[in-house]
Amino acid sequence: MAAKAMVEQKENEMARTEDKAGEKNRTACVLALDPAKASGHLLAVAEETSEQSTGALVKFASDAEDAGRMLKTIFQSAKAVGDGLSLETVALLRTNAEAAFSHLQALVGAKAQSEAIELQSNFLRQSAEMCVEQAREFQALTIVAAADLARPINDVLEKALTDFEAT
Repeated sequence: MAAKAMVEQKENEMARTEDKAGEKNRTACVLALDPAKASGHLLAVAEETSEQSTGALVKFASDAEDAGRMLKTIFQSAKAVGDGLSLETVALLRTNAEAAFSHLQALVGAKAQSEAIELQSNFLRQSAEMCVEQAREFQALTIVAAADLARPINDVLEKALTDFEAT
């Protein structure tokens, strides 16, 4: 029993020591909290946060302007490419229509059935050759157009990659 009493006495002494130490720590924390220092610290944190927010907002606005300019460039390029392809398509259609009308005039002026058959076979051969040539020309134009359209996008992506690598 005496051993049990000694253990309880030791535990009570330790608990009182811990209470006193905890009370001293709380008192030290309260005394260390100087209102002038705390408000100065809060002001410094607020100013730093404000500067960071302003910097982030300026960067965001700059990036948004860059994106707007990039999109404008892409749309202008797309319009120019589309206009060029449209004009070329109209020119090809006009060429084909003129050839068809010329052929029709020649057929109307044919004196014999054999002459009409010969005119028709020549027209079909020439039309096939013309279609192949027009397809080659149009393919070359679309390749150039695609490259023209991709150029501003590639420029923006390269700039973004360079900026990313710099950070």
